[in-house]
Amino acid sequence: MLTREFGRTGWQVSAVGFGAWAIGGTWGEVSEEDARAALHAALDEGVNFIDTADVYGDGRSERIIREVLRERGGERPVVATKAGRRLSPHVAEGYSKESLEGFIDRSLQNLGVETLDLVQLHCPPTEVFYMPEVFGALDDLVEAGKLKHYGVSVEKVEEALKAIEFPNVVSVQIIWNMLRQRPAELFFPQALKKRVAVIARVPLASGLLTGKMSCNSQFAADDHRAFNRDGAAFDKGETFSGVPFDVALDAVEAVRTALPGDVPMAQVALRWCLMEDAVSVVIPGAKNPDQARSNAAAGRLPPLDEGTMEVVREIYRSRIAPHVHQLW
Repeated sequence: MLTREFGRTGWQVSAVGFGAWAIGGTWGEVSEEDARAALHAALDEGVNFIDTADVYGDGRSERIIREVLRERGGERPVVATKAGRRLSPHVAEGYSKESLEGFIDRSLQNLGVETLDLVQLHCPPTEVFYMPEVFGALDDLVEAGKLKHYGVSVEKVEEALKAIEFPNVVSVQIIWNMLRQRPAELFFPQALKKRVAVIARVPLASGLLTGKMSCNSQFAADDHRAFNRDGAAFDKGETFSGVPFDVALDAVEAVRTALPGDVPMAQVALRWCLMEDAVSVVIPGAKNPDQARSNAAAGRLPPLDEGTMEVVREIYRSRIAPHVHQLW
């Protein structure tokens, strides 16, 4: 497994991590047994970075992680969680020290630890990135021993660039995949310069980049790919990377012809994400052990050749960028 430095933290993390959204909820039914088995399989393959959030299944994801890690014992992986989306309404004014501490205390209990490795603000309103008092509150919570480090999860490049002006932000989680390439223009060079870790989320564009979807694909009613294509529940960029489904399917088919035919498309798509030196870890989700093992295998692939990279860039420029580039 390829490993990388996680910014300024001193952590060495597996380049492929485990995204624990799917084992929490809004991806259709995932049984407790499958969720636990998927996480076990990822850890068996050398994954040592897990990303979750307090709202994934209302804490279900965090609690599954707690139980699996207790079963395994030994050296713990890095577990990153998120806070803020429990606010109702989800407004900038809600990001008070009291609210954040309450969310963090709940995650400490869910994960069964005394100190959280990494807490990320969970895609807060843009105004939060212009509120120094929020980051001051996080500094206080580090000082109190409730978390080791903090970072942010963002929707927009603007938010990422603003966040890393705060000196103790150690990581930024952002959508980065073949269908969302804007972060490489301005943000990645600045992240490298400041030694800020980058967590690449939605790396398979909600499954599109597995190459297994078609215009006839069906999704369960509780799967965000059925109910959030137009942003009904949260930012539409989280679902299929904000690309219209038919446009994305055509682009994925074009990409397929440029990729090596002897490796699953999902693995190549994950390795593509890791071609950027700024990316510390990519966090695909998995609903079962086979998916987890396949994802982890991407961390053992050799680099992609420049010809393949340029074809993917051109498909993005010509087919995808007009739909998403200036939105996020």
